[in-house]
Amino acid sequence: MRVAPLLTSLVVILLGGLATQQAAAQSMTPMRGEVRSVSDAFAVRVFPSNPYNHPIRIDVHVYDQDFAPVLAARVSAGAIMLAPGSSRPVIVTIPFEGQVARKVRVCAESIPFPNSQEQVRAQICGKFLGKRAI
Repeated sequence: MRVAPLLTSLVVILLGGLATQQAAAQSMTPMRGEVRSVSDAFAVRVFPSNPYNHPIRIDVHVYDQDFAPVLAARVSAGAIMLAPGSSRPVIVTIPFEGQVARKVRVCAESIPFPNSQEQVRAQICGKFLGKRAI
């Protein structure tokens, strides 16, 4: 009996079975963008979404390109609840702080419920470039 062809067939069958299962993952759109602004700040609208069949809590944070928190950024809805399969717009305003251009990461982070068995904290980030129109 030749083991290699049998093993190869088994691996192909297993991988095919795994490929047909659907995987759900937290998401946010858009994932990148460029914004021009004539003021001292620029705004980005993102849409965190919940692909799961249970509600989740989402917290939106803003970081610079090196993942340091941008404390001066304003988020229209910091922590939000998302129903299963839903999405919600969140507006984030980021000051230029004297710069002509600023790169930031806007991140949606899931917050585990207290006393829940699921304690995974997922994070998904989009990259945005704000340019000051002079």
